[in-house]
Amino acid sequence: MGKFIISKRTNGDYQFNLKAANGQVILTSQGYNSKSRCENGIESVKKNSQDDNMFERHSAKDSRCYFNLKASNGQIIGTSQMYESENGMENGIESVKSNAPGASVEDQTN
Repeated sequence: MGKFIISKRTNGDYQFNLKAANGQVILTSQGYNSKSRCENGIESVKKNSQDDNMFERHSAKDSRCYFNLKASNGQIIGTSQMYESENGMENGIESVKSNAPGASVEDQTN
């Protein structure tokens, strides 16, 4: 089962990473200025990850692929790592879809 890890950036912002059962980071959030907003972002990932239309698929200049997960208001709530192929990116999206809804939350900011 997946896990959301809440951490603090060096600038004081909060962020989360969604990790798959194997410990690999599959989604990273933007920075949030409060822990409660970060937690709201996690809830948004759990909800929006079940709708394929919320995933934006992209190719970088070096031809690697990545995706963004958007909220219903169009705001990006998470970005993937870079993948060498479209197939790898699609597997990453499927991993977010399967891991996010039941993922536990671990707060590493204390």
